[in-house]
Parts: sequence; C-alpha cells; structure tokens
Amino acid sequence: MTGLKTILSHSKSIVTTKTGNEYVLVPVANNIADMNSVYTLNETGAFIWEHINGESSVEDIINEMTKEYEVDFATASNDLFSFIEEMKNYLIISE
Repeated sequence: MTGLKTILSHSKSIVTTKTGNEYVLVPVANNIADMNSVYTLNETGAFIWEHINGESSVEDIINEMTKEYEVDFATASNDLFSFIEEMKNYLIISE
C-alpha cells in the first residue's frame, strides 16, 4: 500500500512527451506505441509526474505541491493519492 514514505517511479514501458505545461504518456510494448491508450496530464499532473523520480517520497511530493499550489497538506495529499491510484491502475507508475 502506498504511504507517505513510499518512493514512486515511472514505468519503463511509458514514453513521455512534454507539450507546453502538459505531458502526453504513451504505453509501449514490443517497441510499438499503443496509440489507443495515450494518457494526457494537465499542469498539476505534469508537476506530479516530474516529481515522481525514483528518489522523492510521497511526502516530499506533497510538500512540494503545498508550496507550488499554496494548498494545505490534506488537500495536496488527497490529490496526490488519487493521482497515484489512477496511474497505478494503468501501470504507468510503480512503487
């Protein structure tokens, strides 16, 4: 289960492209992009994506979110855990 001390990383089967303040995530299997499963991240999702680096804990990311978006810890925590669960469902991130 994902907790505050959990370290997250990107899936190796995802190719990312940044366009403006958004990221486009494309799953790749056997060197073939699955264009039917493209996932787009908004500015907040892109911010979180950039902080999922295999080094920062969930708590570190929440603290960065509170500074960047001037929200309280509980709000940032709820947003981040929702993002994590969605990304884990699509196998885009792992612990």
